[in-house]
Amino acid sequence: MLGIKRLGLLAALVLVGVAPAVAAQAAAQPSTQDTQYLQALHQVNLFEITAGDLAQQKGQDQGVKDLGAMFKSDHTQLDQTVQQTASQLKVELPNEPSADQQAVLDKLNNASGEKFDREWVTAQLAGHVQAIQATQTEISQGSEQSVVQLAQTALPTLQTHYDELVALANKLGIPVPQTSASGTPSPGGTGTESPAPGGTGTESPAPGGTTESPAPGGGTTEVPAPSSS
Repeated sequence: MLGIKRLGLLAALVLVGVAPAVAAQAAAQPSTQDTQYLQALHQVNLFEITAGDLAQQKGQDQGVKDLGAMFKSDHTQLDQTVQQTASQLKVELPNEPSADQQAVLDKLNNASGEKFDREWVTAQLAGHVQAIQATQTEISQGSEQSVVQLAQTALPTLQTHYDELVALANKLGIPVPQTSASGTPSPGGTGTESPAPGGTGTESPAPGGTTESPAPGGGTTEVPAPSSS
């Protein structure tokens, strides 16, 4: 009996020691920065996949069609990692692009020919600038390592997309939004009037919204430009 009592006491002590650790683990949540970046990047991916389809269907210039195909493929792959990371961290993701992004998609749906190409490239330029800025902010300010690593993986892809867009814009004579040359943007910085995939609305968490967007890096585009490679 004494041995059984001692075992019971030992088990109780073990449980007492384990309980706080379990509670602490359960209480641990990704930061607001990490959560909003995952949600924002997911909405960017949803937007890019749809916009990529539109570029292939409606683009007049072959370069628009080709970039649309590349963007769709790259953002589909990227979003698989976003969803896996969000699932592990129990972060709920939106199931559709933001209202602002949807407004841009609607505008593209109503455009055709050269007008479509210009509007598509212009929206993509502004959106990729802001997506890059949001990603840079996550890398510098994120606290959850898996999300920071995701941002580090996403950045070269977003940068390549931006560089390809600049080259296509120059070929088609489409103005490239002016941006300054140095540093990473601070969240909430103000910027140019260039339309991002998030358009000009205020409540979308996706990079591409404007001043009240909860996306990491928030703000608009007159802040550090993605470096050209």
